[in-house]
Amino acid sequence: MRTALALSLLNPHVWLDTVVLLGAIGAQQPGAAGRYIFAAGAMSASLLWFSCLGLGARLLAPVFALPHAWRVLDGLIAATMWGIALSLIWP
Repeated sequence: MRTALALSLLNPHVWLDTVVLLGAIGAQQPGAAGRYIFAAGAMSASLLWFSCLGLGARLLAPVFALPHAWRVLDGLIAATMWGIALSLIWP
């Protein structure tokens, strides 16, 4: 439990995304009602995302018990990273 809390609360990306990005966007919403609706939407999206992530991990656990599946996933990630890098080089 301590490790999970440390990974969550000591992660600088969490603080940047939550405080800076969401805070700045939320502050731009018109009126108090707009800010509350934005906050509710952001929390709902987060809950949905992490629920789907946990469910997907549970469903794919048997697939990723195989070393070949990890190689395929690593290959897809490498191709994605190369695609992004090339798109930044060639506009």
